Amino acid sequence: MQSNNPVFRRAEGFNGKAYDGYGDPSTWSTGAGQTTVATPTSPYTHQSDQGRMTVDSVVQKTGLTLGVVLVAAVITWIVTGNVVSQDAFGEDYVNSSLAGGLYAAILVGALGGFVLSLVNSFKRVVSPALVIAYAACEGLFIGGISKLYQLQFGPGVVTGAVVGTVAAFAGTLAAYKFFNIKVTDKFRRAVTAAMFGFVGLVVLDMVLGFFGSAIGFNGFGTLGLIMSVVGLVIAIFMLMLDFDFVERGVAAGLPERESWRAAFGLTVTLIWIYIQLLRLLAILSRR
Repeated sequence: MQSNNPVFRRAEGFNGKAYDGYGDPSTWSTGAGQTTVATPTSPYTHQSDQGRMTVDSVVQKTGLTLGVVLVAAVITWIVTGNVVSQDAFGEDYVNSSLAGGLYAAILVGALGGFVLSLVNSFKRVVSPALVIAYAACEGLFIGGISKLYQLQFGPGVVTGAVVGTVAAFAGTLAAYKFFNIKVTDKFRRAVTAAMFGFVGLVVLDMVLGFFGSAIGFNGFGTLGLIMSVVGLVIAIFMLMLDFDFVERGVAAGLPERESWRAAFGLTVTLIWIYIQLLRLLAILSRR
């Protein structure tokens, strides 16, 4: 069956088809007793020296990708310097004239990450360099937005978001394995539809905000709180889809290079979880 996830649908093995061996794939098994002959244009034809993708290789690539995100975030945090000033009453506030570099890092990281996420999602042959470039851009964005949130809402929000992200990943993985959760077509379609609906509402609210008519989905009020909770729940379900897609790829015997695609998909979801938790804790800190 074909995946609805744009990150994984570019690789046949993530969609229930099996790679025949370590050399050039002569056939792809469709699971129905039929085969599809590989052509010279197959993205796997020239990967004869590769081993197969394993859970260990996915873990290694994901760890490397997240490491790049972390390093880029820390560098961004340090390089942007002190952006805080004090008002006449001795209260700290973010000085816009000093925070230009911080805002630039957030904007460049967000735009770069968005563009590279689209490229990586729809690229037929996964590119490790582009996955790392995506991680670097997201690190730039996360480092900047985390610093801004800490200055505005207190140090607890960043620490809480980091701990919460780790807990969400570990808890979801444990539930997925120990309760033997099965990802059905109906569940997959429902989660994918919810994801696109959520993104659509966020973008709509952002566009309306440019005209002074924002609904409040991206704000810090009640609607913002609801959207953060909904976004977090969707991200947890997406994480389950990611685990399922990785299992399919390993079972299909995909080339080891496809571990980068799996790492990219997991990184996208974990960053989404972190951002939703950061917003959720920021909103709660104001109540």
